[in-house]
Amino acid sequence: MRTIHITSQDELPDVARAVIRSLGRRTVVAFRGGMGAGKTTLIREIVAALGSADTVTSPTFAIVNQYKAGKERIHHFDFYRIDDQREAYDFGYEEYFYSGDLCLVEWPEKIEQLLPENTMNVRITADSDTARTFCLLYTS
Repeated sequence: MRTIHITSQDELPDVARAVIRSLGRRTVVAFRGGMGAGKTTLIREIVAALGSADTVTSPTFAIVNQYKAGKERIHHFDFYRIDDQREAYDFGYEEYFYSGDLCLVEWPEKIEQLLPENTMNVRITADSDTARTFCLLYTS
């Protein structure tokens, strides 16, 4: 586990690099935090740090957005609107989660039982309007 505290959004690139360095062989990252905690904003920084020039937006209605970083694909999920985890089966979540591509997941609580065993978790706590605490939780 690693904890990072920031007081300004200007420090987010450092958090993004820390998440990337902590990945190891893991390819699924679950972002946990309340509405407005900064999940999409951090994901935007991670995608940029990986070299993508794609515009990162929340896939709330589409459920998944895809980005390119060189030859690599990044899948960005937002399960907020999922009412039943069977909906994840309907769009073939397994193809994404077990593809070897990086999968960045917002609102993983909606599909908790479907997450791979070695999923990395990033818990975001809003300490104030500008300050955040990030807990990076991962298995060895």
